[in-house]
Amino acid sequence: MTDFTMQKDAEGVAIITWDVPGKSMNVLSLEGAAELDALIGDALADEAVKGIVITSGKKDFAAGMDLNVIAGMRDNGGAQGVFDGIMSLHHSLRKIERAGMDPKTLKGGKPIASALPGTALGIGLELPLATHRIFAADNPKARIGLPEIMVGIFPGGGGTIRLSRKLGAMGAAPFLLEGKLSDPKKAKAAGLIDEVVADPVASAREWVLNASDADLVKPWDQKGYKMPGGEPFHPAGFMTFVGASAMVHGKTMGVYPAARALLSAVYEGAQVPFDQALKIEARWFTNVLMNPSSTAMIRSLFINKEALEKGANRPDAPDQKVARVGILGAGMMGAGIAYVSAMAGIQVVLIDAKQDAAEKGKAYSETLLDKAISRKKSTEEKKAEVLGRITATTDYAALEGCDLIVEAVFEDPGVKADVTAKAEAVIPQDAIFATNTSTLPISDLARASARPDQFIGIHFFSPVDKMLLVEIIKGRETGPRAVAKALDFVRQIRKTPIVVNDARFFYANRCIIPYINEGVRMVAEGVNPTLVENAAKMMGMPLGPLQLVDETSIDLGVKVAKATKAAMGDAYPDGTVDEVLFWMADEGRLGRKANAGFYAYDDKGKRQGLWEGLDAKYPRAGDQPDLHDIQHRLMFAQTLEAVRALEDGVLEDIREGDVGAILGWGFAPWSGGPFAWLDMLGAARAVEICDRLTAAHGERFAAPALLREMAAKGQGFYERFGAGKQAA
Repeated sequence: MTDFTMQKDAEGVAIITWDVPGKSMNVLSLEGAAELDALIGDALADEAVKGIVITSGKKDFAAGMDLNVIAGMRDNGGAQGVFDGIMSLHHSLRKIERAGMDPKTLKGGKPIASALPGTALGIGLELPLATHRIFAADNPKARIGLPEIMVGIFPGGGGTIRLSRKLGAMGAAPFLLEGKLSDPKKAKAAGLIDEVVADPVASAREWVLNASDADLVKPWDQKGYKMPGGEPFHPAGFMTFVGASAMVHGKTMGVYPAARALLSAVYEGAQVPFDQALKIEARWFTNVLMNPSSTAMIRSLFINKEALEKGANRPDAPDQKVARVGILGAGMMGAGIAYVSAMAGIQVVLIDAKQDAAEKGKAYSETLLDKAISRKKSTEEKKAEVLGRITATTDYAALEGCDLIVEAVFEDPGVKADVTAKAEAVIPQDAIFATNTSTLPISDLARASARPDQFIGIHFFSPVDKMLLVEIIKGRETGPRAVAKALDFVRQIRKTPIVVNDARFFYANRCIIPYINEGVRMVAEGVNPTLVENAAKMMGMPLGPLQLVDETSIDLGVKVAKATKAAMGDAYPDGTVDEVLFWMADEGRLGRKANAGFYAYDDKGKRQGLWEGLDAKYPRAGDQPDLHDIQHRLMFAQTLEAVRALEDGVLEDIREGDVGAILGWGFAPWSGGPFAWLDMLGAARAVEICDRLTAAHGERFAAPALLREMAAKGQGFYERFGAGKQAA
């Protein structure tokens, strides 16, 4: 079976159809690229063929290059293998672009158009960009763009050079540097594609039969071509590239190699002929692909994430798709869970103690839908359909027929036990009961259930509609069907699940709390708070620890600290942190929600910089620590906790540890996650840093026995535990 087929009609139009067997979306493999190249060669050599249309046999055009193939090029052939593979693709696309025309007169070529029925991403847009005209179906659900930067690489199939030459550096920036995706009409308005039509194949076919020689010549192949917006040493272009460089560094803090490489490819490529520019793009793409950061990002954000979403760790149980979900508690979390469930087509019963509270929870969905309508991302019909799926009530009898219950009431064991009993009195015997909690042990909460094997934890992150991760927690008695139900539900609502075992703070909060605490501890030590925050951001953390505690609320931190201290007793390690947080709470500085925290805020809630009162209470030390020491403290505070979670059996799969860290709390995405970062660093080097930090700052930085063992054996985490291997 082949990925590409060709049919030639009586009027001389060759239709090449891309339809990869066994896949819902087309992806390009090396074999597929060779097939396409051969078919193009055949059509160009056939005198009976007047023009070519490239389209898809699926509802979408293509999802991009198969990243497993790209990884294989690197693993099997090294840098030379990657470069040769990319240059081979460039030659094929350049053959399409020149289409047999005379290199001097630029005449005699055969018109080649692309017809996109739906979504076209990555190479799925780079291939059309090499054709002479792009026709897209008027399909508002389609997405067109180059999202490679989101997984640690950049468009390496000519997309970087072609788009920057087509739109100019400024015009191309949102699509190249941000991975912006557009529907067909917006893509046409931006200049990514040429036409939006009802029948792209018919329109493309008509165009190739009537195209002239001039229609085939790309601007960059014409004499006197000038880059839109100016080339690097043109006065206007110079300012564009200076600004772009500053913007990229400001957003990436220098830790994302793909963004720097992309900008370099555009900058250098703009100063040479087009074919030389493609070679520059290939060299920079190779450079990025050989960077361990790129390897880690592709593995975590594409390969591992996709595996988890497809149920890599799902128990062998029948399909557990949710038809009707009951949500107990219509506060912020419950309302968010109701919204994403209804959006996924699930019938929702939203219960609260008071009817007005339940209605307010439903109104949250209405607000989000109204916002989507104002942005032309939804319709009144869609809004009515989604709201029609949500029943807001105080009556537990409405839960009858629900196959899943998600409890999202206050973090109080007594309250949770009460609603558990009320729900179980009504729901079917085979219904699964899930509690949404971020701190309370699942096994303890399950004591209130008459069916502990059907009781499980589902930890959503706030805001539910935006956060991609959901943490599923198995209690001591949780059975496999409950795990399968939770996984199937999370996949239904289009989130990424990780499954962990029950322990204090589970996985995500177990790792993020030490990060926050280390930042607060440094403030108490007299470290400049600005230095703490920027050190974190320079390591790729989206928020510094002080801003993060403001966002999550300081009084919540106080509540967690008191509960943890009560549970741990004399073993509690964070007294210094409590001193700062309790003082802040007593001062009424509860974080963003109070417009007062570690940061100062204006009356609209906009941050105005770090609060000056910190300096008065905790004067800055005369000697400030080295930047790297601060960064090591912040990174190892999180990373060592991830290793301990693996060591303790809370984590069963390091893939979940890495994906969960990036999606759950934004752990330095460039690193691929804590385990990938330790593999980059090397276990021996990590232990060396741990020993130095322990000597200077205490036992919280002591290297776990597992890490020391791996250092002694010269092992890496992905070598020992990768591809779903269970912890030894």
